[in-house]
Amino acid sequence: MLASPKPRVYHLYMAKILIKDGLLVDTEWARHQDLLIDGSKIVRIASDIDEAGLEEVTVINADGLCVLPGLIDAHTHYHLVSRGTVTADSFAEASRLAAFGGVTTVVDFADDDKVSLSSSFEKRRGEMRPMGIDYALHMGVYAYREDIEKELEEVKAKGIGAIKIFTTYRNVGYLIEKREELKKVFASCKKLDLMVCVHCEDNDVIEDIDKKWKGTYLPKDHPDMRPAKAEAEAIRYVGSIAKELDMPVYIVHLSSKEGLEVVRKLRNDGVHLIVETTPHYLFLSREKLEGPDGPLYVMTPPLRTKEDNEALQEAVVNGEVQVVATDHCAFTRKQKLESNDVRTIYPGIPGTEEMLPLLHTFGLTQGHLSLSQIVNLLSTGPAKIFGLYPKKGSLAEGSDADIVLFDPDWSWTVEGEKLHSASGYSCYEGMTLTGRVVMTLLRGRIVMGDGIYLGLEGDGQYVKSRGQ
Repeated sequence: MLASPKPRVYHLYMAKILIKDGLLVDTEWARHQDLLIDGSKIVRIASDIDEAGLEEVTVINADGLCVLPGLIDAHTHYHLVSRGTVTADSFAEASRLAAFGGVTTVVDFADDDKVSLSSSFEKRRGEMRPMGIDYALHMGVYAYREDIEKELEEVKAKGIGAIKIFTTYRNVGYLIEKREELKKVFASCKKLDLMVCVHCEDNDVIEDIDKKWKGTYLPKDHPDMRPAKAEAEAIRYVGSIAKELDMPVYIVHLSSKEGLEVVRKLRNDGVHLIVETTPHYLFLSREKLEGPDGPLYVMTPPLRTKEDNEALQEAVVNGEVQVVATDHCAFTRKQKLESNDVRTIYPGIPGTEEMLPLLHTFGLTQGHLSLSQIVNLLSTGPAKIFGLYPKKGSLAEGSDADIVLFDPDWSWTVEGEKLHSASGYSCYEGMTLTGRVVMTLLRGRIVMGDGIYLGLEGDGQYVKSRGQ
């Protein structure tokens, strides 16, 4: 049964906004209070703010709703040119689907052209100017060069707070193969206070399997061609470098129990590992790869077993995972189904819009996580890790008025065609979820309300990272 809040009517711009009678939820507390926005900032939080003493104020009645800080999807690939095509969601479309999911800031990626990190950054930032929500960038580093530290220093000055490296994809030129060169990159990042984010799959393990492979190349074979062992070996490898240099490393999209066990061992050895996982590795298993729709569920790393799902769920509940992000990289159903060969299927799935309801359903209706813990995983945690806090990820006076009004009792069934990704489908099709975003504000302006997108193309701002 679908239950939704009463419709309201809002103006696009408001001098002051007073959100009354909602349950404000931050990482350390949840309490019924009022919240006053003036311009782009939160200016006051109190138990009862009297609207009578305020001029030109618009009151939003949040009774029965949760008031959350705007979410941060810390791992997206919007409008990505890849393999001779482009992903389904343009920057404008991505902003729309994000707003419907309560996401007010995303962290996307600038690919290394191996000529200049600075020019690579400027190119990607220029491409993202149509965004209707805020965005930060990580800088890909796909090759070592003697002046790499100078290049890193240049992009740090532009607000880059993290780099991303791969331990796989030698065939497309993403892999820094020599350990001593990779260690120099890590050392430069430590010196410059840049986070190192790593896609962990061991290239040698994958290439060795490929050379010996005698089976088919169907979607169902993908987890065996890129097994959990590859992830575990790569985590062990980068963890050894991090230990030698006494520096943190951020593991993106952890997908397996085997990888998690290596994380635990390294942490016991004193290595500082920050771990991200995704909803699809928490809630989807390799059975989805079987049958005619198998290509729709192909991403890298691949989906694994229900045992892996359960291990990662336990790690999220236990606080061993610091961030849940989506790795949103959406292709249309037509694009995905053009091939049934995992070597040529476009890898990636949509997910930003479904992120909060999925975590809320798992967290609260199954009794695993408090809403404060969910806020930490989806907002405050990534904001702190990547230097966006307290501007982002916080319900505090002085923070950006990025606000989500969330109905925790709204029960609904996922229908991909009714969501807002241009992919036209959802990997969570048919799931019944509890909780849905009813309003999203970006810097004090409503960008989604009553099922209507009010965002403006180009209104999104680039957010500098790590205190820049």
